[in-house]
Amino acid sequence: MSHIKVKDRKHLVRDSRSGCIINTNQSQYNEYITQRNQRENENKSMKQDLDDLKSEMTDIKSLLKELVNGN
Repeated sequence: MSHIKVKDRKHLVRDSRSGCIINTNQSQYNEYITQRNQRENENKSMKQDLDDLKSEMTDIKSLLKELVNGN
């Protein structure tokens, strides 16, 4: 696999076999991985919050049904 430098782009090379552009800047890659992990953690947190809200709404709904039915 050989790489061809991309004109006027210090950290970019093109894979001659697949034609893909590859960023060779390790610090940018690490920053991307950190940001991706943060987004994943935020998504997990939001999913947990949503699950909690659904559960609370179910509880409220059952309590309202009990009140309406006079139990």
